[in-house]
Amino acid sequence: MIESPVLPGELMTLRQRVRLVVVLGSLIAVGPLTIDMYLPALPALTADLETTSTAVQLTLTGTLVGLALGQLVIGPVADAYGRRRPLLAGLALHVVASALCVVAPSIAVLGVLRVIQGLGVAAATVVAMAVVRDLFSGTAFARLFSRLMLVMGLAPILAPTVGSAVLEATNWRGVFVVLGVVGVLLTLTALVALRETLPVERRRSGGVVDTVRTYGGLLTDRVFVGMVLVAGFAMAAVFSYVAGSSFVFQDQYGLDERQFGIAFGAGAVGLIAATQLNVRLLRRYTPQRVLVAALGGGTAAGALLVAFAATGFGGLATLLAALWLVLFAGGLAMPNASAVAMTRHGEAAGTAAALLGAVQFGTGAIAAPFVGVLGNDSVAMAVVVAGGMVAATSALLLVARPHRITEPEAVPAVA
Repeated sequence: MIESPVLPGELMTLRQRVRLVVVLGSLIAVGPLTIDMYLPALPALTADLETTSTAVQLTLTGTLVGLALGQLVIGPVADAYGRRRPLLAGLALHVVASALCVVAPSIAVLGVLRVIQGLGVAAATVVAMAVVRDLFSGTAFARLFSRLMLVMGLAPILAPTVGSAVLEATNWRGVFVVLGVVGVLLTLTALVALRETLPVERRRSGGVVDTVRTYGGLLTDRVFVGMVLVAGFAMAAVFSYVAGSSFVFQDQYGLDERQFGIAFGAGAVGLIAATQLNVRLLRRYTPQRVLVAALGGGTAAGALLVAFAATGFGGLATLLAALWLVLFAGGLAMPNASAVAMTRHGEAAGTAAALLGAVQFGTGAIAAPFVGVLGNDSVAMAVVVAGGMVAATSALLLVARPHRITEPEAVPAVA
């Protein structure tokens, strides 16, 4: 019998793991911060730049497009040159783009700069995921990723609140000043606290041909593709909520900016609570079993959400309750789908993380504008959110097929 190799993460002390969670969680959190902090300002931004709500929502889509495309490029780069250099370059790009957003003269310019912001953020997202895979695998990966979601889950809660506080002192441009400062702080953190986790002997240096071959190999793994689609559609449900929430809560239900921050944060609490429950569930169940149950519950909650939105039954309270349940299901689904996908390809963790992230943010970018196209009201948001959960469940059952999922042997990533 061949013993499973010991991954470096298994040798870490509790204190080292906590520090790793804080550092990587902060890096991953820059994405939600960049996306969510200016949400309370969307109505005011619409008026200031004399544009439409749909056009403003496209600036959110632009960030997601940048995140998606950037990861496809940065993933192979991180596998070839290590984790630190692409990370630092991406954070620097994010800082520069944030500074330029402060002086954006039009919605078109702002939209382009938001794409560039997304490209910068992509480096933090890919590298954080790849570092986790360098150090952990399988259920251990899912547990640590759930802890990471606790740290990064604070970002969606705090971001609209911080954005609202900034708006009380200045206008929407001040939000991008804060994002630039955050980028500088994270760059310093990465320089000091994050060591290289991919040794030179394990780096891939085959150039474009090798990159294409690696992506091709990933796409021939049916279970990997299914898990990526599950994570992507679950993320689409979350970002549909993000895209429509400010208009639904503020314009339709009359909440002010501070009340919106509280209501939006309530949804993020559901996401965080699920990720922490997931750690306990994984002590008794496999990621696959938790994933099946989560998507079943999320689909049912999505149906309730559509019904409450269409009938107006219970008003804002029932709408928030149904949204909370959907986000709770997403908080269980995403780390487990990611764990199953990433565990299968530790030999190309950066590229696998890139494809996973690109699909997640790409589907989010595609889904988010549909809320505006369908009317930017509670029914439009509910339909798109519920559709994401239905699509995720379909991908699990029809593409990945739960009975086909097996956990391959862990591959050591660091000597």
